[in-house]
Amino acid sequence: MRVEIWTDINCPFCYIGKSRFEQALDAFPHKDEVEVVHRSFELDPTVKKGETGLVVPHIAHKYGISEAQAAANEQGLGQQAAALGLPYLTEGRDYGNSFDLHRLLHLAKDKGVQDALIDALYRGNFVDKESVFADEEHVVRLAVGAGLAEADVRGVLADPDAYAEDVRTDEREAAELGATGVPFFVLDRKYGVSGAQPAEVFTQALTQAWGARSPLTVIDGATGDADTCGPDGCAVPQA
Repeated sequence: MRVEIWTDINCPFCYIGKSRFEQALDAFPHKDEVEVVHRSFELDPTVKKGETGLVVPHIAHKYGISEAQAAANEQGLGQQAAALGLPYLTEGRDYGNSFDLHRLLHLAKDKGVQDALIDALYRGNFVDKESVFADEEHVVRLAVGAGLAEADVRGVLADPDAYAEDVRTDEREAAELGATGVPFFVLDRKYGVSGAQPAEVFTQALTQAWGARSPLTVIDGATGDADTCGPDGCAVPQA
């Protein structure tokens, strides 16, 4: 069975959702027969390469809330991450154009280290103080640490066409499948799971998708859609 996960490195719910999905996958009896593939989804493709800004004032401006409220929301995300044993940088984190990171993830898929690279990039964005959007050397170090050859990484970053069509194909497929936000999980092209759902929902989806034959069905869980990041940003819970 194949599980495809549409994500963006900018997306905190993708970071959290991956961990929740992996909790369910680790307990799934057929885990060793499940292939996980990470697909590309740019939350804001209009951000120019190299253009970055701090997340807290960006969220405050986007949602018309105070920076104190936006900072509190980051603290809340940090608490959600901590509940899963994930570190989370709640202050000083930035955002930016992720297209090159998605191109590197396609390189990593070809080299068999895609999961290691996405974990490294999540760590780079949500844990490290260096930027994955403005510090290319930091990205190179992360990619090499994930198992890629430095020459391959620098070659892709130097060639804007390398894997560019792969990224665009992923984004077209996401639109065709009805994904308007991430994370978006598609199991064997039978079931879709939208958002950073609880592990129990992923367990249900894995069980149903195994051997099932049906059109794509979105499983939202008992309380509706879980938190997602979309083209307009990440939903900000209001106190």
